[in-house]
Amino acid sequence: MPSRLTWHGHANFQITTPNLDLIIDPWFEGNPSAVSGSADCSKMDLVLVTHDHDDHIGQAVDIAKATGAGVMAIVGTAGKLQEAGLPGGQIVNGIGFNIGGSLDFKGIKVTMVQAFHSSASGAPVGYIITLEDGFCVYHAGDTGIFSSMELFGRLYSIDLALLPIGDVFTMGPKQAALACELLKCRSVVPMHWGSFPILEQGADNFAEELAARGVKTRIYPMEPGQSIELGK
Repeated sequence: MPSRLTWHGHANFQITTPNLDLIIDPWFEGNPSAVSGSADCSKMDLVLVTHDHDDHIGQAVDIAKATGAGVMAIVGTAGKLQEAGLPGGQIVNGIGFNIGGSLDFKGIKVTMVQAFHSSASGAPVGYIITLEDGFCVYHAGDTGIFSSMELFGRLYSIDLALLPIGDVFTMGPKQAALACELLKCRSVVPMHWGSFPILEQGADNFAEELAARGVKTRIYPMEPGQSIELGK
């Protein structure tokens, strides 16, 4: 069975592999883009949180408690999740981990990388996730563009980047297109758009910016609830 990526709107992505289910920034309740609810996550092995804003923590604690899933977050934010009711034994590595570090979990490797945003606890982060078959996914979290993305492109062979394009609170289409060039990612799914009226309401401007720069990255403009297969 091939691995699959499902977008639940905003920055909420679920990855299902032959061995596990993981979810990143699981904001369902209150998410105007979501077409399903956290109760649909009846089976989950791992929950990743990029930063502590409500539209990213979402229902992380509820899902973890209901499923017994492990939770990955930066030190500090992991503590905040525990204060919100997450059993400490479900925090991977006990207290979380930090930027530059990697953890193995049931055959996948998760590397925490920097993001440039705000967070009341810990620091905002992104994740580079290497699946069991070597397929590499980069979830940027909420961020503006930064030059170290070029280093990610040199260090990792990124098959798919999940990049915010909404503008106002994150980078917009122009910065995201340059980010693809720096990352040398083979494909990209735009995120963090459409969920609030102030944000970009589609991916057309992003596609135009990619074309204007001559970036060869393939764009998958997903709709909330849609799934795509992941494979080399």
